[in-house]
Amino acid sequence: MASEQYEEGLRIRKEVLGEDYVDAALAKADDFNRDFQEMVTEYCWGGSWGRGLLSKQQRSILNLGMLAALNRPHEFKLHFQGALTNGVSLAEIREILIQIAIYCGIPAGIEAFRIAREVFKEEGIDVSLMDSEGTE
Repeated sequence: MASEQYEEGLRIRKEVLGEDYVDAALAKADDFNRDFQEMVTEYCWGGSWGRGLLSKQQRSILNLGMLAALNRPHEFKLHFQGALTNGVSLAEIREILIQIAIYCGIPAGIEAFRIAREVFKEEGIDVSLMDSEGTE
């Protein structure tokens, strides 16, 4: 039986990453990695994201910085999409990516901007209309 923390984690995970993505990840779980998927949902999403205090936007910003520093492009892309879902603005995204380049190194910044462009294209977001303030 799932715990309350698991259920809360599942709810938040679906809100941030999308129901289709989470359902697919859980459906692909097998005897080898099922416990891991449950742990991720319960402890990462329920035990961390479910604690409150920090907003989803703040947690997204933290994750982008940490994932860039750890050179985890697949997870970075996933959480970049989540940051957009969580309402992190394009101007904020740009500032986050610049700070990543400064603190994690230019190669990490290049990769972060490359992934950002990929996600923007996939989501149909036209950043060419942004001004220096990050508004259209």
